[in-house]
Amino acid sequence: MSLRLYNTLTLEVQPFAPERDNTVRMYTCGPTVYDFAHIGNFRTFIFYDVLRRWIRATGYQLDHVMNITDVDDKIIRNAVARRQSIGEYSARFTTAFFEDSESLRLERPERVTPATGHIDEMAEAIRKLGEQGYTYESDGSIYFRIAKFPEYGKLSHMDFSGTRPGARVDNDNYEKDDARDFVLWKAAKENEPYWDTVVGRGRPGWHIECSVMAIRYLGDTLDLHAGGVDLIFPHHENEIAQSECLTHHLFSRFWVHSEFLLVDGQKMSKSLGNFYTLRDILSKGYAPETVRYLLAQVPYRKALNFTFDGLKSAATAIDRVRNFDLRVKTGKFEEGSNPDLDARAQVATGGFRAAMDDDLNTAEALGSVFEYIRDVNIAMDKDEFRAGNVASAKAVLDLFDLVFDVLRPTAATDGLPDEEVEAKIEERRDAKKARNFAGADQIRVWLLDRGIIIEDTKDGVRWKRKP
Repeated sequence: MSLRLYNTLTLEVQPFAPERDNTVRMYTCGPTVYDFAHIGNFRTFIFYDVLRRWIRATGYQLDHVMNITDVDDKIIRNAVARRQSIGEYSARFTTAFFEDSESLRLERPERVTPATGHIDEMAEAIRKLGEQGYTYESDGSIYFRIAKFPEYGKLSHMDFSGTRPGARVDNDNYEKDDARDFVLWKAAKENEPYWDTVVGRGRPGWHIECSVMAIRYLGDTLDLHAGGVDLIFPHHENEIAQSECLTHHLFSRFWVHSEFLLVDGQKMSKSLGNFYTLRDILSKGYAPETVRYLLAQVPYRKALNFTFDGLKSAATAIDRVRNFDLRVKTGKFEEGSNPDLDARAQVATGGFRAAMDDDLNTAEALGSVFEYIRDVNIAMDKDEFRAGNVASAKAVLDLFDLVFDVLRPTAATDGLPDEEVEAKIEERRDAKKARNFAGADQIRVWLLDRGIIIEDTKDGVRWKRKP
């Protein structure tokens, strides 16, 4: 089975492959760096990560561009209030975003492009649109005339044919279904930063940023453009209009969008007290990989309901896989091979691949892995697992971790080094040999207090860090 993805443009699940050679030209909307990213943002960024990992797993190469929106209304407003330049203000949150991304093990796109590095290119694109009659000026700002693009609405599948011409919006965001001419260039205002360009003094609107950077690095037609469903309209609709009027080519062959994240069944909101940044969650003692697993386990086109009970369940699921991984790596098995278990591993990997090829169905993929773990644990308990079956078991775990990347615990910065843990376990072993069971138990409790769980098994002592 080949990779198939739901295309918002066609409302169908379609076979996906790059248009030319073996490289997928992909653009994703990055963060607007006016604050710390919240868990709803990271639901989308983890979706990007799963998507790019599976694209490569299917044998394709990637040229993935992600923008950093480091100039917009919120950034300017906050920077002015703090008497900082927008560069100083946005740098803090750009750094924080990449720190958070690294903790969640998000692969870095091949190209990361800050908007402020491409202002002159944006102004030139706006000038070219004006030459072709797609824009008009009012009070020094420049607007895109959507009536000049008859296909407007083809991504959001809304009918804007009755839109009143000449109505316009000046801010970077506007309400759903509110189709008005959108701003491409904002005239300079007093006490606000501006750039001197071929279209005058001012700064770009939000929508033109992505179009210019995508075309600059990936060409007139992308293979895939991804984002959250909240960006379908107006942002992505506007990207299509201005891009296709600039190049007279299809802007992107596939549009792939992830659904919203809810918190306890409600929209995340500071007023409801259910608004969490990733840093808020980690400060409560949860491991980053637990958040990653929770946000990845629900297929991207389904709304995800975030709860702390769900986080605990995610930690339990990770623990189950890690325990199995440890058992495979440290178990002492009889020589030979059980062909039924190798066949069972092939079924698991085949099911995982089929599920991921089917529009990134992460829930079905996980089902294949956990069914396999259950069956093989039973076989191990019955001494039916052989040393020759270790390779196929590791293949299942490797495929799982290629996408989910949670087997490796995050190293605790204030935790015990591995060498000290091993020394304590050896000390406990010596205490038990000397029949000093009270002393051995004291060492076990001492380790537990420091986040180390030890397990006595028939194959020896195993240990792990608390998730």
